[in-house]
Amino acid sequence: MRLFLAAFLWVSLASAAVTFRVAKSANPSADERDAYTRIEQAMQLAVNRYNRLTTRANKSITAQYVPSVQTADGNFNGNIRFGKNRSYMNERTALHEISHTLGIGQTRAFDTRCSANNWPGATRLLQSWDGSSAKINCGGGHIWPYGLNYDNEFNQTNADRHCLLIDAMLADGLAS
Repeated sequence: MRLFLAAFLWVSLASAAVTFRVAKSANPSADERDAYTRIEQAMQLAVNRYNRLTTRANKSITAQYVPSVQTADGNFNGNIRFGKNRSYMNERTALHEISHTLGIGQTRAFDTRCSANNWPGATRLLQSWDGSSAKINCGGGHIWPYGLNYDNEFNQTNADRHCLLIDAMLADGLAS
């Protein structure tokens, strides 16, 4: 019984809790059905990756299909909107937008820490990958490296590092 309780406690403490739902029309058109399927697939991949790799990312997200949105956008309130352009309905975009729901470009702490380059834990992690001169760059509500701002930045290593870096930034006070 103690072993079970210890295992349960470890899993509870070591697991992030990012969840999502896709808001859907009552009578979706063919275009909406296609978009919902693509958004669900992208979000599921991204949420699975965040939940596998992070311990601090906790957010309940509502994803929407809003054709008037040019690309996609995410807000700290937990809302992600995907526009009509299907090329943005992918895991890379979902990971990137989830980071906005967690505070990237959305919180006073983000702005303050970016201005001072005050990400002690996240910087150490980044430097373990990219060398002692590596630093987190901020601008326009985004970060780099590993912000997954463009499709050409996406690969499995960068996607994993994105999640790990966001987790370290959360530990440094991103969402405070």
